[in-house]
Amino acid sequence: MGHHDACTDPKHHVHDGDAFVHEVERACEARGLNLTPIRATAMRLIADAGRPLKAYELLDRMKATHEGAAPPTVYRALEFLVDNGFVHKLASINAFVGCHHPGGEAHAVPFLICDECHSATELEDDSIVSSLDASARALGFAPQAQTLEVHGVCANCAPRR
Repeated sequence: MGHHDACTDPKHHVHDGDAFVHEVERACEARGLNLTPIRATAMRLIADAGRPLKAYELLDRMKATHEGAAPPTVYRALEFLVDNGFVHKLASINAFVGCHHPGGEAHAVPFLICDECHSATELEDDSIVSSLDASARALGFAPQAQTLEVHGVCANCAPRR
């Protein structure tokens, strides 16, 4: 989990790939979840990518160690990782990025996605999530999930424009 997939909450996050893997393994053990070798490989590849990965990119990388890997295998592994809060799916770019709080509770997180380098930053700001939730409820809408993805150009890429 390199600098390209940052989190804006420096006190409660995991940026290092090894630390991410350790947190997910610990969380799986604590919750009684089965972290199969395929799931563990998918998790490690996402952690090491340094940017969001598309499912077929993950499949190509996974074939290096699991020659029998196929799309259904990858999608099942991704489903497990997303459903358990270890990975976020970025719907607008159809890609997956490791959660910087893999041992914590499920949470809604806005993402800042750079259209140049494809980095994704978790924007840890509870006021944004709370404001969206409150606005929805004021309209009589009962939110069940939030995904906010803001596209633009990151600070690293802006000077090159």
